[in-house]
Amino acid sequence: MLRSSNLNTLSRTVLNASRRHWNNTLIAQNKCRLSTDATNAAKETIAKEATTTKASSANTASASSGGGIMSFPKDHPFVFQLGVATAKTSAADLVCQVVAEKKKWNEIDWKRNGIFVVFGFVYLGGFQYWIMVNKYRQWFPTMDRFAKLSFAEKLKDKAGIIDAAKMVLFDVTIHLPMMYFPSYYALKEFVSGHSWNPVDWVMDGTAKYMKNCKEDLTAMIKLWGPSDCVQFVLPLHIRMPFRHMVSFFWTAYVSFTRGAIEKDDEEGVKEIVVEAE
Repeated sequence: MLRSSNLNTLSRTVLNASRRHWNNTLIAQNKCRLSTDATNAAKETIAKEATTTKASSANTASASSGGGIMSFPKDHPFVFQLGVATAKTSAADLVCQVVAEKKKWNEIDWKRNGIFVVFGFVYLGGFQYWIMVNKYRQWFPTMDRFAKLSFAEKLKDKAGIIDAAKMVLFDVTIHLPMMYFPSYYALKEFVSGHSWNPVDWVMDGTAKYMKNCKEDLTAMIKLWGPSDCVQFVLPLHIRMPFRHMVSFFWTAYVSFTRGAIEKDDEEGVKEIVVEAE
């Protein structure tokens, strides 16, 4: 009986050991399978992420290369409008010389055109930007916030509308009649006058401006009044390019009506030439 009991105990021990070994083997195989599946899944995830990253990088690069030029006016508003102002003023003078003065292309006065380039660069691109962006920002505190609103939101912003109206009034009652026109007539005297004294440019230009004042200011109000109402509700980076676009036609109009060199100026220029000889 003792021997039989010992055999049974031994058998159970061996059987339990076999079961434990088999269970351990199955567990190890399952762990290995799970580890392999996890590794494969991780590889697939990494591959997908790499593909997505490459596609995203390609799209970003494409957007950057395509949107770089389009976003330049917004990212660099001063530089952009400075270039527009300079090119526009030069083009307006060329139109004046070719159309109003009937010059051929080989007769273009490039020195005179260079003067207009400087005027467009310094006054229209530089000084006018300083007034209408830098100083307006100080004088009319709602300007930046108002410019970012949608058109529907602008209609509800009473403070912004009031400041926009003030900008229009400042432009047509102070800036244009007291700054722009005197500068234009002084520049014209510099180009076509018979004196090299800057005081004479200002005095003679002012005298001619006062003579044409009523007609000039009437035309100015008719064009710049409605134009300013549009300009001062546009986003900031579009305002000055829009003004320069309108200014091209305005400059052409001024050139056609005020650009001709008067007879006395021509005689003055001849006198200078004779004296120089």
